[in-house]
Amino acid sequence: MAIRPATVDDVPAMLAIYRPIVESTPISFELEAPSIDEFAARVTKYAHGWAWLVHEENGELLGYAYGSPHRERQAYQWTTETSAYVCERARRRGVARRLYEALFEILARRGFCGALAGIALPNPASVALHEAVGFRLAGVFPAVGYKFGRWHDVAWYSRALIDPRPSAPAI
Repeated sequence: MAIRPATVDDVPAMLAIYRPIVESTPISFELEAPSIDEFAARVTKYAHGWAWLVHEENGELLGYAYGSPHRERQAYQWTTETSAYVCERARRRGVARRLYEALFEILARRGFCGALAGIALPNPASVALHEAVGFRLAGVFPAVGYKFGRWHDVAWYSRALIDPRPSAPAI
């Protein structure tokens, strides 16, 4: 088992995990899976300013997690939005938890004070994961995403990474 930074070489394996989520669940609000080039651009961007990790076991990529900007406006620079995805056969084995724990350490070292996660509802497995790693419910936005012929609520969760500083230099 190894958790390591993602590279663009991991993109096909990560897309193999993500594509069925996009195509058959409301977990992701993307309506079409991104292309390999588009996904690679995301990995490059988010790995540089935040972090993007993969979990491998016996040479097989089982999951990934990353931090990304919550919002582009500069005052939000201390907060990151996080996501984790695990292949179906490796779920409920602690893969996402280990990814998140490693991700939080890196994001904290990079100066991020808090993490946010949006969860399309219903998704009891994701809610349980996020609560298990320290996220707390901040609120629910009702009917903010429309996918597969119905409206979906999104629960927003927050978690501290480090204590906010009274004043902080730009990242």
